[in-house]
Amino acid sequence: MSAEDRAKALQTQLKLTDDQTAKITDIYKAQRTKMDSIRTAANGDRDAMRTAMMPLMKTTNDQVKAILTPDQAAAYDKIQQERMQRMQQGGGGGGGGN
Repeated sequence: MSAEDRAKALQTQLKLTDDQTAKITDIYKAQRTKMDSIRTAANGDRDAMRTAMMPLMKTTNDQVKAILTPDQAAAYDKIQQERMQRMQQGGGGGGGGN
């Protein structure tokens, strides 16, 4: 999803103002640039990539939350928790063939 699409989704979910949406779009664009650099530097090493991206994702989330109202920040936290749960459930089930 593009930075714009991610910000628009949050705009809908959290009822963001246009100003908040623009600021969050900029944050997501900067994150995308840094993620691309991490991917290049990791050269296919998924563990190195994951290790480098975790602090970046935390920083991005902190920057987004700084723009939100307290109510929006609480809703954002809930969205992030649900997303992590989906990723853990989806990522843990593949491939066994026992």
